[in-house]
Amino acid sequence: MELSRILIRELTDGQLIELHEVDGPRSFPIMIGLPEAMAIERRLSGEAPPRPMTHELMDSIMATLGGRLDRVVIHELSEGTFYAVLCIETAEGERLVDARPSDAIALTAAHGVPIFVSESVLDAVQQQDMETDPDGEFGPPDEFAP
Repeated sequence: MELSRILIRELTDGQLIELHEVDGPRSFPIMIGLPEAMAIERRLSGEAPPRPMTHELMDSIMATLGGRLDRVVIHELSEGTFYAVLCIETAEGERLVDARPSDAIALTAAHGVPIFVSESVLDAVQQQDMETDPDGEFGPPDEFAP
């Protein structure tokens, strides 16, 4: 998957990112907070903050400890909440670290690290869409329309 768009509305805390299947038709939105959306946007633009922010700090800690972010996996959707892990390569082997998808995607944004989504999550998203919009007529909420 790849980050296909980010929609920021500064007057509310609910922001939207959309992941789209690389070489495929599937996509889905994830609601995230404003700080994470701003961090993703900043990192995508290559804008360096004057002092390390949370995601820059996380990058620095990984590198200092000899780790490298290899990939992110969004592996579960439960009661409307997505769950992800950071797959970090170290000299001792791969380490998995629980993460919010928004933080995980913010970390990938600066380095081009791949994002994977399990088939069970893609199936659950599709099922959820069918339950809320069985005819596919509604599309995204107006406030997120492109």
